[in-house]
Amino acid sequence: MELQENWKLRDFDVGEARDLEVASPEYIDYFWMTAKVPGDVHSTLIERGIIADPFYGHNDQQSRWVEDKVWWYRNTFEWFGEQDDQERIELVFDGLDTYATVYLNGVELGSTDNMFIAHSFEVTRELKKGKNVLAVKIDPVHLHAQAKMQYYWSGFSKKRIWTRKAQYHYGWDWGPRLVCAGIWKGVHLLKRRNAYIDSVFARTSTITDKAAAVEVTVDVLSFNKDKPCSAYVELIDTENNRVASEIIPFDRCNGLVQDGAICAYSLSSEAYLNISNPSLWWTHDLGVPYLYHLKVTLLYNEKSVDVHEQPFGIRTVELMQRDEHGQQTFTFVLNGVKLFAKGANWIPIDSFMAAVPDSRYQHLIHMSKDANMNMLRVWGGGIYERDIFYDECDRLGLLVWQDFMFACALYPDYNRNFMNNVRREIEQVVKRLRSRTCLALWCGNNENDWLYEALRSSGEIPHPFYGEKIYHELMPALLETLDPTRTFWPSSPYGGNDHNSREEGDTHNWQVWHGNIEPREFGQPQLQDYSMDGLSFKKFKGDTTRFASEFGMHASSNRYTLQRNIPENQFFWGSDEMKYRNKDIHHAKGILLMEGFTGAPGNIEEYLDYSMLTQAEGLKYGIEHYRRNKPETSGALFWQLNDCWPGTSWSVIDYYGLAKAAYHYARKFFAPVLITADHDAGKDLILWVINDRLDDYKDTVRLTVYRMDGSVLSIHEFDVSVPANSKLQIAALTEMELTAEANAADVVCVASSASSITEDNFIYLRDYKDMRFNPAQLRVSVDKSADLVRISTDQAARMVKLELDEEWFVMNDNFFDLLPGQIKEIQVKQVNGKTIPWETLRVSALNTNGDSITRF
Repeated sequence: MELQENWKLRDFDVGEARDLEVASPEYIDYFWMTAKVPGDVHSTLIERGIIADPFYGHNDQQSRWVEDKVWWYRNTFEWFGEQDDQERIELVFDGLDTYATVYLNGVELGSTDNMFIAHSFEVTRELKKGKNVLAVKIDPVHLHAQAKMQYYWSGFSKKRIWTRKAQYHYGWDWGPRLVCAGIWKGVHLLKRRNAYIDSVFARTSTITDKAAAVEVTVDVLSFNKDKPCSAYVELIDTENNRVASEIIPFDRCNGLVQDGAICAYSLSSEAYLNISNPSLWWTHDLGVPYLYHLKVTLLYNEKSVDVHEQPFGIRTVELMQRDEHGQQTFTFVLNGVKLFAKGANWIPIDSFMAAVPDSRYQHLIHMSKDANMNMLRVWGGGIYERDIFYDECDRLGLLVWQDFMFACALYPDYNRNFMNNVRREIEQVVKRLRSRTCLALWCGNNENDWLYEALRSSGEIPHPFYGEKIYHELMPALLETLDPTRTFWPSSPYGGNDHNSREEGDTHNWQVWHGNIEPREFGQPQLQDYSMDGLSFKKFKGDTTRFASEFGMHASSNRYTLQRNIPENQFFWGSDEMKYRNKDIHHAKGILLMEGFTGAPGNIEEYLDYSMLTQAEGLKYGIEHYRRNKPETSGALFWQLNDCWPGTSWSVIDYYGLAKAAYHYARKFFAPVLITADHDAGKDLILWVINDRLDDYKDTVRLTVYRMDGSVLSIHEFDVSVPANSKLQIAALTEMELTAEANAADVVCVASSASSITEDNFIYLRDYKDMRFNPAQLRVSVDKSADLVRISTDQAARMVKLELDEEWFVMNDNFFDLLPGQIKEIQVKQVNGKTIPWETLRVSALNTNGDSITRF
């Protein structure tokens, strides 16, 4: 029984009311506000007009009082179920944020202190036929943290280290402080009869040419260990054919399991399924992410009492840390194939993620797939994501790097209560996610090992490495038992002499943007160079990392997103409200980065364009370098995919689902076949082909050099044959050969495939600020019936941009370059089915002069 209706909410001052009085069934809550569950307090207050939208202007400051209140939820429901002596009833909260006390019919069932896990209470005797009253009190987090030690290193907040809740709620360098509270996941009444399935762990044991073996461990909780219990385990294909099955008895008792009033015996058993001619699960870029259907039916006295069902892909995944020659590597191997991991870091989808519909998850992950990404990293300062996230990654063929939720801080691993809480969290999270096909790696934390050593060496941290016992003792020991099939990686970055060493493990390249001076070694201070050259994206060229798991640079949100959240009189470059959109306190870094490539912006229009172009070209510069360094480098996950609010950040998709320039660049620089140039001003241009496919690539590659008016200066053609999953250098050309003595600032180079297997790569021989574009006149026509825009130009047009005043629309391309004689067709779609506001269409390029000519 789902308990999602009839919830009410009210705030109290600390100490204002007696708990048992408010929890009492007789308490009058008639004038309380209605609330949604799943949901959160802020979203309810916004919906009721009690607080203004915290994302608009400085409104988040006006809602700071919310985190200081005690919040009570109440629900009245009717239950007329039948039960006998063999049945027990559990009340399950999938997620409570965070310090909650639960009452049913005035009886205190217990308290919670962890947002990340589910909480169950036995209510067999407390539940009544007819009317029942459920009450949940949520304390302000400061009540539980204010008396704790708060002087340890902890970015963005000292109190957060004691609270097992989403760390980004306290603010980060890409999002505001909005300390949420609420019943953020579902609430259920579950009837348990005799026994029920506690967890299922399915994994692929072996794969050969014509067969695969799948092992399924089933853990059961039984109220009577002496009664016969078994399970029927089936694997069913997409055509509903049973391809393997086995009946397994539960003949192994692991003893009593007790959680509050819930007491049962733990039983377990394994099924071994052999599948002939299996269809394997691949990332979408390498094959089909084929999913079988796994069904486990629990039988008690030969009668079905519980069923577990899930999608399951047959695949093997491992992390290779030494190659065939014994050299250090960091390569994911999927079904025996070395993978170049291409993707991004995923942060929580919203500051108020409880109110987010599943459709937003589905759309963002589909956008990731469409951008040729094959891996997402769930970052360790957010949440263990909702089921829909993993469902979509399984279905669409994206691997997941999963952080545990510890980030940029020391955590009190000396405290018994805290460590017991963490252990429960790890056990539950691993059991919940370990059968996910998409899950590739467990990672202990974000940046704690690296930053602790670097900052201690710099004299900024005097304390021991609190938290070390979690990542280096507790987690590996638990995972050895709970999930020995995946690599556990203690931290990100990690490995080598400096946990951010380029010689071993994974790295976070914050030379670019933050100006870190690297390489460094253990014991050396972490120095930074806040200069135009010190944080330039050209620094990527010297990075020889094994695996780049974080790197990136800022770009503005789209115009619509900013104008929707900034007062009109503040929508100008340099305004206080524009500055407030940027939560990275070192605002000068973004200016320096633009100054080095586009020149510093002088107005809001230039800021929008220059920041987006710099981010897009910077990521392209770095990722094409990493891919050319394959196989020594085996992955590039940039920071970051998405936003939790409408601000300026490292994201490539803004809060309203609108792609920035870098998103469309990503589709091209992550393409399975990439034609790429290694070039710096005045040097030779080295042309490469990268082939990540499992088939050989044979084609004619053409490098054409144009003047700005579209006339051709030179054409260079190369017949290429690139073996599967490899790379090939195909040419080295001087600038003189390319330009035929024309000025390098006056030409556009385009690398293309004769077979059109990959998109054209526009290459410029000089930075944007040093190029000499002619003014371009765009011609635009709109076919409303087909939702299609056609664009042409009379001169080479740099970063053609289409804008519409609407959220959640997608285009098959945007922020593209265009040559005279070409007609670009752009398909436009509004994700939620809204009418496209064509009257707001604006089309421009960096070198357009005046409005484009548009025909409808």
